[in-house]
Amino acid sequence: MNRFLFLLFLLTFSVRVSMACTSIVVSGKASADGRPFILKNGDATGWNVVTAFFQGERYFYTAVVTAKDYKPDRVRSGFNEKGFSIINTNGKNLNIGKEDNGNNTKVMRRALEVCATLKDFETLLDTLPRPLHLNSNYGVMDAEGGVAYYETSNNGFVKYDVNDPNVAPNGYLIRTNYGMSGDMSQGIGFERYKAMEMFIDGVKKKGKISAEDVIRKGTRYLTHGESKINLFDLEPEDAKSPVFVDFTNFIPRRHTASAQLIQGVKTGENPLETVAWTICGSPLTTVCVPIWITSGHKLPEIVSFNSNGHSALSDSGLELKKRLFPTSKQRKTEDINLAQLINKAGTGILQQIEPIEDKVFRKSRRVSRAIRRRGYAGKKTEAFYKWLDTFVPAEYENRFGVESFRDIK
Repeated sequence: MNRFLFLLFLLTFSVRVSMACTSIVVSGKASADGRPFILKNGDATGWNVVTAFFQGERYFYTAVVTAKDYKPDRVRSGFNEKGFSIINTNGKNLNIGKEDNGNNTKVMRRALEVCATLKDFETLLDTLPRPLHLNSNYGVMDAEGGVAYYETSNNGFVKYDVNDPNVAPNGYLIRTNYGMSGDMSQGIGFERYKAMEMFIDGVKKKGKISAEDVIRKGTRYLTHGESKINLFDLEPEDAKSPVFVDFTNFIPRRHTASAQLIQGVKTGENPLETVAWTICGSPLTTVCVPIWITSGHKLPEIVSFNSNGHSALSDSGLELKKRLFPTSKQRKTEDINLAQLINKAGTGILQQIEPIEDKVFRKSRRVSRAIRRRGYAGKKTEAFYKWLDTFVPAEYENRFGVESFRDIK
């Protein structure tokens, strides 16, 4: 019956495919550990991404950027030394009749350079020349517990405060590619919005919203928001024979290039305890690693610029992604080889990513506890980064035969 419903869905359900993103912002009151967080599951035309460290005009910051972009004027998501963090999704309905978004990611870079609080960000938006050339849903967080979306257009912004129970009665808000202040008939991404709602509803049944669940499971959620088809119900026996299914407009998509969940601090904690759980590549093929701003301004080499201007982890994920979306004139662009992704034998790429990530998260928890005792990330964190640079490449080579880490020392 499930297979019949899925085929019927393919015949009757049509969607617009575009470069888009899915996001959520969660207050400290709604999160499992009392710390707020923001998430961006980012779709893009450029799939090679890098995590980089920068000295801004006022503040140091780390951000996910496009590969080979050594001095970017744009960022995809990031946070700075003051705990100010920012993500975005395109709001297709915020400038009706004109998709004017030339400054969307430039404003994010500028905000990381000069903003410490939500109020600073509002001042930045207020002082930029009009028209703003923006149509973005910005998810913004600071170290004072502030978390909000700012729906921006050419003329200004509308703020949605996640700490306001009248705005966010459950302590969280979701945005895909439309703003609540715009013409809803002109938006896109409704199916991904519904999928994230379904996922969060499931998480809440276990208690408050866990950041780890959202970055590890939400970014890889395989139930469609409109059809309700769960791809685990269609799981092939093994990976020996290809089994292709339509993969249009799930939360993870063929052109998802990165995901980052930035977890903030409780009131009174040091902003340098902020951590970004980062998938530097496709969530379907790439292990999530934590990023802190360390005293030595170091990052794991596997997510940093290598000799070809890419990151080794992103490149490795893209090699595996070819197994999910092989080039073929007989296949639709959005068809995925489900047998390579998940199967009953447990040999799918996503299933083999999980145990690697389990160990990364176990060790990360110990590092997090040490950072919170100390109040900042130092030499022990950098030692953990060195472990990542050894452990992750070895696992990718042993499990998948992928060797994109040759620049890693």
